Amino acid sequence: MAPSFTWWGKETHRGTPVVVKMENPNNWSMVELEGPSEDDFLLPNDDVSSMSPYKREKVRNKNAKQLTWVLLLKAHKAAGCLTSIASALFSLTSVVRRRVAAGRTDSTDNSSTENPAVKNRFYTCIKIFLWLSVILLGFEIAAYFKGWYFSTSDLQLQYLYSLDFHTFANPLAVQSVFDWFYSKWVLIRVEYLAPPLQFLANGCIVLFLIQSVDRLVLCLGCFWVKMKKIKPIAKQGAMDLESGDGSGYYPMVLVQIPMCNEKEVYQQSIGAVCCLEWPKSRLLIQVLDDSDDPITQTLINEEVRKWQKEGANIIYRHRVIREGYKAGNLKSAMNCSYVKDYEFVTIFDADFQPMPDFLKRTVPYFKDNEDIGLVQARWSFVNKDENLLTRLQHINLAFHFEVEQQVNGIFLNFFGFNGTAGVWRIKALEESGGWLERTTVEDMDIAVRAHLHGWKFIFLNDVECQCELPESYEAYRKQQHRWHSGPMQLFRVCLPAIIKSKISIWKKGNLIFLFFLLRKLVLPFYSFTLFCIILPMTMFVPEATLPSWVVSYVPATMSFLNILPAPKSFPFIVPYLLFENTMSVTKFNAMVSGLFQLGSAYEWVVTKKSGRSSEGDLTLLVDGKPKHQRGVSVPDLEELREEIKEKEKKASRKKKHNRIYTKELALAFLLLTASLRSLLSAQGIHFYFLLFQGISFLLVGLDLIGEQVD
Repeated sequence: MAPSFTWWGKETHRGTPVVVKMENPNNWSMVELEGPSEDDFLLPNDDVSSMSPYKREKVRNKNAKQLTWVLLLKAHKAAGCLTSIASALFSLTSVVRRRVAAGRTDSTDNSSTENPAVKNRFYTCIKIFLWLSVILLGFEIAAYFKGWYFSTSDLQLQYLYSLDFHTFANPLAVQSVFDWFYSKWVLIRVEYLAPPLQFLANGCIVLFLIQSVDRLVLCLGCFWVKMKKIKPIAKQGAMDLESGDGSGYYPMVLVQIPMCNEKEVYQQSIGAVCCLEWPKSRLLIQVLDDSDDPITQTLINEEVRKWQKEGANIIYRHRVIREGYKAGNLKSAMNCSYVKDYEFVTIFDADFQPMPDFLKRTVPYFKDNEDIGLVQARWSFVNKDENLLTRLQHINLAFHFEVEQQVNGIFLNFFGFNGTAGVWRIKALEESGGWLERTTVEDMDIAVRAHLHGWKFIFLNDVECQCELPESYEAYRKQQHRWHSGPMQLFRVCLPAIIKSKISIWKKGNLIFLFFLLRKLVLPFYSFTLFCIILPMTMFVPEATLPSWVVSYVPATMSFLNILPAPKSFPFIVPYLLFENTMSVTKFNAMVSGLFQLGSAYEWVVTKKSGRSSEGDLTLLVDGKPKHQRGVSVPDLEELREEIKEKEKKASRKKKHNRIYTKELALAFLLLTASLRSLLSAQGIHFYFLLFQGISFLLVGLDLIGEQVD
């Protein structure tokens, strides 16, 4: 027997409920609460046949009305989407117009110590390429409409040779000037331009593949570490300070906070370090202030005095002769007579906030391990989701810590010191020659020299120290210039020491070929040369070609591997790939200046901090929600409240400006010109790559990524 349903037990569908909200007659919206089901539009034959003709017509009308409402709703949503897109484009156009009207370019930056002639040399080369490409584009378009265009697959060289021979045999033959010029241009590029360009392209492809294999090996090593759960193991750690038995491993530790005009973040770093859980009699904090601003000096000194009153063992040092940047500052502090009483030194940059148990989780790794010279913690970022620029930086740095440093630390016991959030054995520093001011990467310098003296390093992936990422492209650009110029300076000066050192040949090869050449020189070289120069040139010299797998598949695979340590960043994989190629301009320029000791090789600009995390901490304090490891003394809440208000007033009065970056902008037009040329030869993947890469250069050149800069 078929199951019977009663009217009170049957769930009926009443179509799509639509709520019309009307706050006022001129402002209304519709909200769809439930989508229509098939039963709303199609009824079973039994039900239809059992209905009266009037009821059947009523149901049809009802369903038609519901469908009309749904279509209207969808149309309303589409109109709203189009309106938002139009509004975004309008605001973007306004921003670009303001950028151009302001006329502020990177060449107007007076803070740089670089020779203007040297600084503009690279930009001049790019402009030459751009103008040549524009001329050739016009030439190719004219040839295309005259029927003279030949793609690489059906280049009619015999026809061109016969045409030249016919002209030579019969000088009176009628031939247009354009035809003669175009035929000569094709023959010149076939015989003289294509071979060297193809040779250079093949060389860059080989370097690209070698670097990709190195990246793949690192990822496999990281996978092995995760699968086998390999991690450094410390000896018996420090005992609880509250136990009262006096036992535990508590060596003498010196903590240094080097800073220079860091008025946005000095409070958070000093407050966090003063809250480290370590016996006060075995801990000394040095605030190494290199500020040249008297107001900043006074503020930092007052902050140190407040913590001294709270019982912290902290001192303030300011150099009279400020030479050698950060390396000179650290070297001066290590020359103090009382340093000989300490066994370890910990360094925190001004924007770093260690957790209270930082020393308890790092120092025990030195116990009974006399060959350990450095214990390095990884960084975490308080503003990684602030804007697109910080998200892309987080992808790079997550790979650097999770893959590069962790794998090298476990399998090689060596990696580049990050300059902060690390604990050094003072004996290792002294035996390695101490801090030297010969490069702008003093942290990598001391790490290489310590490695040559046989010291081993440990990287702790599970110990994090909070810090801040640059939020503006200007600050990030200057940071990357220093990070890629310094290694090339260091390679020049330390190569003889590496060759003469007593370490194994395998370790020498790792330092020279992998650590320096492949990861510091080859990567920026091929990224810029292959994707920003050779690829556009192959559009105008189509006899030299780049395979599709070089343009798309291998870069996409490498980007996928890079983004694995930051899985939440997968939606940004395409912007990441394009932005990395965009940054290759800055990295290539820095690499060349460091390798050949050009004007900007020794340029040092302190990375601009926003103090975003410290502002949040102060706000919590003012609201009566103190954070012990980040806070400052309670009696000064009123003063802090006034200081926050004053900062907000000053910030609201400041007019913010953005710069136009000439190199990136010139390359944007070069790539977009090449993408137009690729349309003539119907090269699909090359066209899309050049188009989107040109757009990314355009966005960066107009400073539309990251925050505005004061």
